[in-house]
Amino acid sequence: MRHILRMFLTRWALDHLTDSATLALTELVANVVRHVPGRRCTVLFLREPYGLRVEVADGAAGALYAKVPEPTAEGGRGLVLVEGVTDRWGVEERGDGKTVWFECDG
Repeated sequence: MRHILRMFLTRWALDHLTDSATLALTELVANVVRHVPGRRCTVLFLREPYGLRVEVADGAAGALYAKVPEPTAEGGRGLVLVEGVTDRWGVEERGDGKTVWFECDG
């Protein structure tokens, strides 16, 4: 998926967003692999007037929050990273699942 995102970013002349966008995408997909039964999701890359929007939709309900874990915790930093490398991010509940998204200004 990172390779596909890089191709779109190059085509859209948004190469400068590659590092932050691929890191954020990796974290969102990793959350699906770790926490969603069946490990299935839909990923959408959108070229917007302001830059890039990426959406990762899955079938698991529940809110997500970026919270700083204990210093000795082995995980739990993914959404903090997403918050740090993107301009905006959020979660929209949809039916039995949710869509987690982020935006990077171009």
